[in-house]
Amino acid sequence: MIIIHAMNRLHRAAEAALLERLDTMPVVVVTGARQTGKSTLVSDLVPGKRSFFSLDDLDVAEAARQEPERILGGRDPVTVDEIQREPGLLRAMKRSVDRQRKAGRFLVTGSANLLMMRQVSESMAGRASYLNLWPMTRREQAGAGRAGRWEELIAAPDSEWLEILSTAREEAEDWRGLAERGGYPTPALELKTARERSIWFDGYVRTYLERDLQDLSPISSLPDFRRLMRVASLRIGQLLNQSEVARDVAIPQPTVHRWLNLLEVSYLIIRLPAYAVNRTKRLIKSPKLYWADVGLALHLSGGAEPSGPHLENLVLQDLLVWRDARLERADLHYWRTANGEEVDFVIENRDQLIPIEIKAGPRPRLSDTSNLHIFRREYGSSSRAALLLHTGSTLAWLTPDILATPWWCVL
Repeated sequence: MIIIHAMNRLHRAAEAALLERLDTMPVVVVTGARQTGKSTLVSDLVPGKRSFFSLDDLDVAEAARQEPERILGGRDPVTVDEIQREPGLLRAMKRSVDRQRKAGRFLVTGSANLLMMRQVSESMAGRASYLNLWPMTRREQAGAGRAGRWEELIAAPDSEWLEILSTAREEAEDWRGLAERGGYPTPALELKTARERSIWFDGYVRTYLERDLQDLSPISSLPDFRRLMRVASLRIGQLLNQSEVARDVAIPQPTVHRWLNLLEVSYLIIRLPAYAVNRTKRLIKSPKLYWADVGLALHLSGGAEPSGPHLENLVLQDLLVWRDARLERADLHYWRTANGEEVDFVIENRDQLIPIEIKAGPRPRLSDTSNLHIFRREYGSSSRAALLLHTGSTLAWLTPDILATPWWCVL
């Protein structure tokens, strides 16, 4: 499956971050799921003469394994595509960088999280900068080359949020269409019917299971792994209890643990951590499960209709693109109390928190704000105003500290 050339003209939110890293670090690693557009991004965006090697080519992979200097030893800067196929090449890069440190010397892509792969013993600490490329946001698909308006909201006083969102000319959109096409460039931009997208997603899953996954770790039973993926696609937005999942799919819990790790390493699922002031407690609390691409999750679920958790997932995917394209780190969490009060997402930026609630309904009500109020009382001055994203047209302060806004005004 190849992304057609017409897509090359669309800008990505990660472009500025990629160029900034190339101007600073000798190795830049762009990772993300297959077919998110990594190869297109690095081949079209980066100026100047670069040698390009794809480790999908068996001859190139063999050369990388046996004679890495053939790949890395030229005068021109080097781009290496799909580094997870020969992670040992990273050791040769480290030696080369230690001999001659030059910004932008190596640009690497990978369809797996290298820092989570057991086969990767070399982190390139101090030599490499890592950048994630997620499926395309709504604004990227529209040609704006960005995620939602999170940065503008963070930068402005809370009192200006209403003006910021109301002055933009945003057209209403049915979020379910965005969910069904997902963010992979081919089904999102080129395939017009549900049947065409279903054929593409089916081919994507087969390629992942039969080739890409086996490069990371052998799977003893592909039917069992498919069943796990389907169960995971039906649990979007739920607390991840691996013992319950193991019972549902009739697979031993250690196997479920390993396979979920593979899905995460491959950038297919996301485990969203809980927020707590005590950072140790964050590691203890169960994460919530989401998918990197809602279109793929809907396909795996067997044709389920988009529902509230899928809208949550769309918002999270947009937040991930925004977070990973900025230099200053922001953290994303959910919040839940022992009594069951819950806030869908919390942006943690420096020492400030922004709680976000998602409602897949057109009429936001005061009763929808109760958990947001509980959160703001709990964290006091650390919490900024809250956002209540919904599917209707209301853009107004429901209370002095909770702004109701249509989802498309932000995403």
